[in-house]
Amino acid sequence: MRHKPRPGERTRANNRASKASGRTTIFLLLLLLAAPAQAQDTTRTTEALTSGSKKFTENVILGAMAAQLWEARGFRARHRAQLGGSRFLWEALRGGDIDAYPEYTGTLVQEILPESAGLDSSSTSENLRRELRERGVRMTRPLGFNNTYALGMKKARAAKLGIETISDLRDHPNLKVAFTNEFMDRGDGWPALRKAYDLPHVPRGVDHDIAYRGLRSGAVDVIDLYSTDAEIEAYDLRVLDDDRDFFTRYEAVYLYRAGLAERAPGAVQALRQLEGRIDAETMTRLNKRSKIDGVDAEKGAARFLNETILAGTGQAARADVAGFWTRLGQRSREHGVLVGLSLTLAVLLAVPLGVAAAKGGAAGQSLLLLVGLTYTVPSLALLALMVPPLGLGRVPAVTALFLYSLLPIVWNTYTGLRDIDGPTRASAEALGLSPWAKLRRVELPLAARSVLAGVKIAAVINVGTATLGALIGAGGYGQPILTGIRRADLRLILEGTIPAAVLTVLLLALLEGIERFVLPEGLRR
Repeated sequence: MRHKPRPGERTRANNRASKASGRTTIFLLLLLLAAPAQAQDTTRTTEALTSGSKKFTENVILGAMAAQLWEARGFRARHRAQLGGSRFLWEALRGGDIDAYPEYTGTLVQEILPESAGLDSSSTSENLRRELRERGVRMTRPLGFNNTYALGMKKARAAKLGIETISDLRDHPNLKVAFTNEFMDRGDGWPALRKAYDLPHVPRGVDHDIAYRGLRSGAVDVIDLYSTDAEIEAYDLRVLDDDRDFFTRYEAVYLYRAGLAERAPGAVQALRQLEGRIDAETMTRLNKRSKIDGVDAEKGAARFLNETILAGTGQAARADVAGFWTRLGQRSREHGVLVGLSLTLAVLLAVPLGVAAAKGGAAGQSLLLLVGLTYTVPSLALLALMVPPLGLGRVPAVTALFLYSLLPIVWNTYTGLRDIDGPTRASAEALGLSPWAKLRRVELPLAARSVLAGVKIAAVINVGTATLGALIGAGGYGQPILTGIRRADLRLILEGTIPAAVLTVLLLALLEGIERFVLPEGLRR
């Protein structure tokens, strides 16, 4: 027969529950404010000059060259690589998160500068410079090559179908077409191209490097490419003739902040050393060296500079490529900071929100709906929304991850409190406890397992979603993953995915251990 607790035993049980509630709070805070949150911020060094680059090989190489030339002149410099698309870099430049980045004149005319600027494909460099000056941005002269957009197919497939021009695609509406996500939405991309050529296809949006792999495997027939892509020769592709002269010129240049020359004399002159020094053949060779031959972009950039621009000057470009264990340690610290800070903030806010939702009646239901709506925003979109007001780096990444972590903790706190049975609530009221004492000493301890389950779910989501932080300069395990995708290097992809999986397992194991330690034996059963 089950033992019926005596009044004294009930009081002791309540005391144990109260202590458990306190221990739960203390240990969660100790866990989530642990060493990772104390790590130094390696994503922002105000004294250094910072170059940025988009997330494709050529731009990464050019971004690395800018930082290396600055270092060769004695400046402290760093390169924030693979920061997403054109808009990310433009906003980062204007917001002061970076000092310079490589851009293309066609992108400036068609995508970056508004239509009210009165620019078109025939606009001169002086027109561009005038519009940029009004926005606090300056531009170098062209670096020497035109990397325009183009459409490409495998030569064998194009020859079999008799396709030589973009116009020929109209006669083959069933071709599988995949374009980069940016090209799908650009003013000079797919919407205008489809209209100019009256094309009937329905393309899929994919990453640039994934598109090449799809083309090579036969999953895709037609992709967009850049005219200096190394894969054109390596994969034996045919560049379709732009028979209606749709694509404008995309001269490579550097954009830099207006005050750079005054703040760091010599920095602009360093960038101008590359004006007219890189022709299309050279850029294609540098792209091939990185993407096809597997040479790190930083090393390839340094080798080119030392053999050309800096040869005989007594200066030398340095490729700062850390070893595996150094990279792993740095990425682990960065990822730990992102997860630790965002999860801590989420716990501190989400538990009170869950309590308010459980006890707030109709207002509580509205609160749950509001938190749920936040979670419906795709994680990548949420990160992008954080960049304009908060800039690049850790702050926008932590903010987005914090918002993304709220829902599971709020819902589980709400569910845990609502699931407490009536007799238990009546017993707490019979003891004469105040509403606050009842919540702290009875309800929260009884709901603790549900709350901790929400924290575990949020932790798993957080570790995975934090890899996207690399797209906005927050570092972490997403950095090697992005590089691995760009270079089709499985080793680099695993360098990010395996530690992320290990971190998830360790974090769950730690949370499970804390749950066993802080919950009384009766509640554990």
